[in-house]
Amino acid sequence: MNDTALQALIAAFSDPVLLVDLEGFVVAANPAAIDLFGMRIRSAQLRAHLRQPEVSSMLERVLAGSDGESASFQSHGTQGETIWQVAARRMDGARILITMRDISDLEAASAQRRDFVANVSHELRSPLTVLAGFIETLQGPAGDDPQTRAEFLGIMSEQASRMTGLVADLLSLSRVESVEKIRPRGTVALDAVIRATLAALRPQIENAGLTVTCDLPELPEIPGDYDQLVQVYHNLIENALKYGASGGRVEITGQQIASMPGYDSAVLRMSIRDYGEGIDPIYVPRLTERFYRVDKARSRDSGGTGLGLAIVKHILGRHRGRLVIQSQPGQGARFDTILPCS
Repeated sequence: MNDTALQALIAAFSDPVLLVDLEGFVVAANPAAIDLFGMRIRSAQLRAHLRQPEVSSMLERVLAGSDGESASFQSHGTQGETIWQVAARRMDGARILITMRDISDLEAASAQRRDFVANVSHELRSPLTVLAGFIETLQGPAGDDPQTRAEFLGIMSEQASRMTGLVADLLSLSRVESVEKIRPRGTVALDAVIRATLAALRPQIENAGLTVTCDLPELPEIPGDYDQLVQVYHNLIENALKYGASGGRVEITGQQIASMPGYDSAVLRMSIRDYGEGIDPIYVPRLTERFYRVDKARSRDSGGTGLGLAIVKHILGRHRGRLVIQSQPGQGARFDTILPCS
């Protein structure tokens, strides 16, 4: 390949690409590489700009005769940390092609997957350990005592229910993520969604001794997936019942807002307000993270899996909506969903 064709080829890459001679000097750089290193990269010694030991060792091996090598390194700039993957390959007898790729997002996604698997393993291990312990105990003399047997079986049933709930939420989250990029095709009346949700939660409302009030004026139908939006408001109202019980009441209100930053149409804001213990604002940004709990023991005691608000966030994202959370200790919490009308 002649120099003109090679220059045109590397210029077409969106990632930084460099051509280096056998002495390690840069003989060509595409616009992305110049944006990264500046004009000074031309005719410069590559080692002077990529001083990372991993990259230097890689380049030495290729200069010594290896056909191709790769390495990765982290850089720190004004916009934070970037993880680069660098590959070097001999093009011909006199030149080496260096390509650089920003893999920060891939690494972040990989770390998120590892954390997710670790969290799932931990959440399942705890009830399984309890079940195994009680099974072993019941296989011994304790199994002959009716009172002990009934007590242990009750605890085992609770732990099995906890695992069932976790698996159900994991499957639900997986289904939500599988269609997250597909816009809903139907239309939904949110007041009907709220009323159906309250009907399903009536036993919990009565058991909690709470007063739930609704102020839902006539609202327009919006684009949406009915079943998913039922899940959103089921999770939010159920949270209010669990964590706001000490306040005695939950208020649900709906409002159409003509304009809001970030939207080119009117939006519907649905608010679920409780008057319970509330949450310190420093924890609010993390509430939609998978398995994040402010009070882990309290959440488990109430049957929470730590996935409910993550599911809400993903469903609202599919609907081009968002969740706004406001809370103060001792003042309860307010969860607002914002959904576009068109």
